Amino acid sequence: MVKLAYRYEIDSVSLMALRMIFSLPFFLIIAYLSNKKSAQKLQLQKRDWGLIAVFGISGFYVASLADFIGLQFITASLERVILFSYPTIVVLIAALFLNRKIKKSEIFALVLTYAGTGIALFENFKLPNEDNVLIGSTLIFIAAIGYAIYVIGSGQMLKKMGTLQYNSLAMTAACMAIILHHLIVYDLALFHFQKEIYLLTFIMGVFSTVIASFLITGGIRIIGASHAAIISSVGPISTIILAYIFLGERLSGLQWMGTLIVIFGVLVIALNKENKD
Repeated sequence: MVKLAYRYEIDSVSLMALRMIFSLPFFLIIAYLSNKKSAQKLQLQKRDWGLIAVFGISGFYVASLADFIGLQFITASLERVILFSYPTIVVLIAALFLNRKIKKSEIFALVLTYAGTGIALFENFKLPNEDNVLIGSTLIFIAAIGYAIYVIGSGQMLKKMGTLQYNSLAMTAACMAIILHHLIVYDLALFHFQKEIYLLTFIMGVFSTVIASFLITGGIRIIGASHAAIISSVGPISTIILAYIFLGERLSGLQWMGTLIVIFGVLVIALNKENKD
C-alpha cells in the first residue's frame, strides 16, 4: 500500500502522518478502556513511561519513517528481505548491551542472513540507479535496527503490563512523534492530496497499524519471540507474492536464492532460541 500511495505524488512524512492520524484515535480509546477495565491500575515509574515512549518511537516512528523513505528507492520485495534481518540484529544488540554470548549456531545464522541479503542486493548494484539502491537499502537497514530495539524493549515491558496497555501507549508515542514531525516541517498541510491517498492511509492505519500491532504484540506475549520469528518468516514471501500481483515486481533467480538464505538464517536464530527456552 505504501508503494501504491507513492504513485499519487505524496512525500513519506505526509504518508506516515496520515497513517498515524487515522491510527491515533483507536490507540487512545483502547488505552483508556484497557486501563479502566484492568483489575490492577498501572503503577509505572517515570523511567517506565520514558522507556515505553522510546521503544514506541524507535519501532514505529524511526523504523517506519526510514522504511517509508527507503521504499521510494527500492522495491517492496527487496525491502522485505532487508527488513527481515531484524531478528539477527536483536541477537547482536543483546550481545553488545545485555552481555549475552553469541553461540556458534547464531554466528552461522548471522553469516547466512547477511550473505543472503548481499546476494539479493547484488543484481541491483549492477543497474544504473545503484546509488538509489544503496540509499534505500541503508534506510531499510536502519528501520530493521529500530524495530529490533522495539522488540527487545517490548519483551521487558510486557512483563510489567498488559498487551493492550503497552501497545496502545507505545503506539500513541509513535503517533505523536510523527504528527509533531509533520507539524514542524509541513505545518500539518494534509488535506490537498488525491482521495486515493486517504483511502490507502486509512487502510494502512487501521489494518496495517492498529490491528497488526496488537496481533504482533499479543502473539509475542502468548507464544514468545522465538515462535513469532518463525511464523513471521512468511513475511518476505507474502510480500514478494503481493508485489508480483499488485505492483508487477519480479525477482530474479539470484534474488530468490538470497531471499531463501535470509529466511533460513532467521529460522536458525529463532529455532536456537526456542530450544534454549
